[in-house]
Amino acid sequence: MRRLRWLSGRTLRFKLLAGFLLLVIPLVAFMIYNNIYAINVVRNQVAQSNKNMIILYMNQIDSKLEEVEKHLYNVAAEDTGLLVLEQPRSRDEDQYQFEKFQLYRNMLKDLGNYRSIDFFVMYSPANDDLMLASASHIEYREQLAADESLRSLLQTAGSIPDKRWFVHTFAGKDYLAHVVRYGGMYIGALSNAQQHIAPLSLLELGKDGRVFLVTEDYKPLADEDVTWAAQDIALDYAGSDYKLTGNDNAYILVGENSHRGNFGLAALIPNSAVLENLPFLRRIVTGITIGALIVLPLILLLLRKLILSPVNRIVRAMRRIEDGNLDIRIDPRASALEFEVMNHSFNRMIDQIQQLTVHVLTEQVQRQKAELRQLQLQINPHFFLNSLNIIYNLAQVRDYRLIQEMSHSLVQYFRFMFRSDSSLVPLGEELEHTYNYLRIQELRFPDDLTFRLALPDELRHVPVPPLMIQTFAENAIKHGMNAERPLHIEIIVSKEDRQENRQEEMLHICISDTGCGFQPEVLDKLQRHAHLDGADGEQIGIWNVRQRLQLLYEGRAQLRFSARSGGGATVEIQLPAADTISVLAGQQTQQASSILEGRGTNERIAAR
Repeated sequence: MRRLRWLSGRTLRFKLLAGFLLLVIPLVAFMIYNNIYAINVVRNQVAQSNKNMIILYMNQIDSKLEEVEKHLYNVAAEDTGLLVLEQPRSRDEDQYQFEKFQLYRNMLKDLGNYRSIDFFVMYSPANDDLMLASASHIEYREQLAADESLRSLLQTAGSIPDKRWFVHTFAGKDYLAHVVRYGGMYIGALSNAQQHIAPLSLLELGKDGRVFLVTEDYKPLADEDVTWAAQDIALDYAGSDYKLTGNDNAYILVGENSHRGNFGLAALIPNSAVLENLPFLRRIVTGITIGALIVLPLILLLLRKLILSPVNRIVRAMRRIEDGNLDIRIDPRASALEFEVMNHSFNRMIDQIQQLTVHVLTEQVQRQKAELRQLQLQINPHFFLNSLNIIYNLAQVRDYRLIQEMSHSLVQYFRFMFRSDSSLVPLGEELEHTYNYLRIQELRFPDDLTFRLALPDELRHVPVPPLMIQTFAENAIKHGMNAERPLHIEIIVSKEDRQENRQEEMLHICISDTGCGFQPEVLDKLQRHAHLDGADGEQIGIWNVRQRLQLLYEGRAQLRFSARSGGGATVEIQLPAADTISVLAGQQTQQASSILEGRGTNERIAAR
């Protein structure tokens, strides 16, 4: 699975898609970044412009309030009637009433000069007397509410901010109030907060934009519409030129604190009003993004039809050819002329490969036959020198009976050798040949060698490679003979039943001896199928057998080496037991069976 994921990154489809995305994504990202940058620039400009306007209006409000403050201080400093009013009225009732009337008349006259003021108020704590002058537009109900509220406020004058305008609410309206203490008298003025923000309605703040007078804890004044509260809008503008507030930062907030009182002026500007200045750029960015999403499937569909599908047909055909199916061909018709040329060339190339494959297979069969004959010829001189050495040794001891028996065995042995140019022989003949070889060696070493061969009659005609068993018997004698104890060799042939993991019955040949066994490093190399470099080519027999098994059975045969418990070595050969390996082998098997039956081999291949 990991390899498939790795290969998917190398496909033409992936590279085309990646190339398109590498081209489109940076372009869209640049347009989005440019749009965001433009929005931020315009937002900063709009916020700064409205910030400057708010500061200007706040300065105008402070200027009006400052004039009122100066008037109140002038009244407190110049009007001598206040000295009478601060004294108990019982001292001179008539004088008290006269001065009170004069002060009330002056306050009414001053209201005409200061149109931003709704109430002038004077309060004498000594007499608990409140004088309230109201503008002409103030209703009687509001006057009564003002009288009651201001009397309560001035009776607890300790909570009044010193020399600052503050917010005072009564009759459902918010007022900016300022109170000056002069001796034992309080002089003050109240201004409706609504009239201070009325001129600001002329500002271009968008459809949902608005301006607020806010308290020192940023609560709005003189605003009867509370729908903004449901939008999670916070009016805390302190600490920056502007802030984003509301749901999804839908508003820009700017504000300025008053220098004359505990209140401020805040403006909410909808983001939509800012974006209205960038309609063209927004349309371009949106159009490019949507266009990229629409064009991508169309490009993929076009690429699939013109390029990917023809390429996939060629790839599928190549994979089927890789699996050995050389009959596959591609429809020469294609969506483009280039692919038609490729399809014609592909089909022509496959025709040529199919023809070459037939020639190569024919040559390979011939080469394998020649190689098998060459491998078998390597064995003949290998044993021939040993045979001459045996005859020489027997002649030295002049044992003519043994020389005759040995000569007979040698005749049978070399007759098999000189005619064994085929790739397969019957198993009975192979064991008869091995018996002749072991008998020759037994005559040579009468007290040091014994052997036993066991072959079921039902397996006598199974074809096997010639000189295979004799090779391992020869190696057992060559490497297992020593002067300490006799050498015993056993060759047992059996058939293994078919198992779940095998589709055919197997022939099992076990060659074991009681000799010195394999050296650990040699056994390790044999088990790993490593190459052995024996002196004078002693290991050529094992290599020869392994090569012939590979050529004849193509991996179905097995050759195993192991150490025998108690000392010695064991070689196990596993071959397919079916007598269907080749037609030639079947013909040779029938001829060999008749020879074996005429010579009575069953009596000779027995336990000794």
